[in-house]
Amino acid sequence: MKTYMATSAEADRRWYVLDAAGKSLGRLATEAARILRGKHKPIFTPHIDTGDHVIVVNADKVVLTGNKLQKKLYVRHSGYPGGLKTINYATLMKTRPEAAVRKAIEGMLPHNRLGDSLARKLKVYRGPEHPHQAQKPELREF
Repeated sequence: MKTYMATSAEADRRWYVLDAAGKSLGRLATEAARILRGKHKPIFTPHIDTGDHVIVVNADKVVLTGNKLQKKLYVRHSGYPGGLKTINYATLMKTRPEAAVRKAIEGMLPHNRLGDSLARKLKVYRGPEHPHQAQKPELREF
């Protein structure tokens, strides 16, 4: 018996909406990464993009449990000496909640070219509105 390997042309691409209001950041990120990767489909192949598109709405209403708002840090580097920038998640959630959600989801994707192509299928919006109605996205509960 041969192992079935899907091709990216065989993947039926669908669009899903995940509502982040009141959900934990980590649980939202795992569900979004699972859909982006295609692990919810029977044709999942690890090295092929068989996943779907994900739209995350209400990113400003996502919840961080415990003391993570004050203690967890968002770290980036400019590339220059002394260019390390750190801010806590309380500040990040006030100013750019889309960046916090995107970073959590992209951290759960492969860190290679496949992960880059999967991350392009992720759309994150601060409020409940999104411009992707023409794709007829389905609301996915998790």
